[in-house]
Amino acid sequence: MSDLEQSTGVYERRDEIQIVDVREPYEWEAGRIEGAIHIPLNDLMGGQGVDGLDTSTPVAVVCRSGNRSELASLMLKARGFDAHNMRDGMEGWAREGLPFTSPTGEPGRVA
Repeated sequence: MSDLEQSTGVYERRDEIQIVDVREPYEWEAGRIEGAIHIPLNDLMGGQGVDGLDTSTPVAVVCRSGNRSELASLMLKARGFDAHNMRDGMEGWAREGLPFTSPTGEPGRVA
């Protein structure tokens, strides 16, 4: 398993990778990983939002539990990205006690 498939690995490498959050807008608003790029799964499946991503930089894809991000990572791989599914999602990120925020700057929560 790649380190980018685990919350702690993504956290440790967050300055050298792209983190793509494929959750719905209400989930994103509740709490997000600092510096993540929000591209809801339906948008990504339609090819929207990927233009802003760098194909030469690894991508960690996250959702709530790892299911939607698995599909998104496969789609990104098909488009030439070095994409990895963060298998434990935001639920695992929260379990590990890793930091995430809300748009108001307050601590985030998993919705």
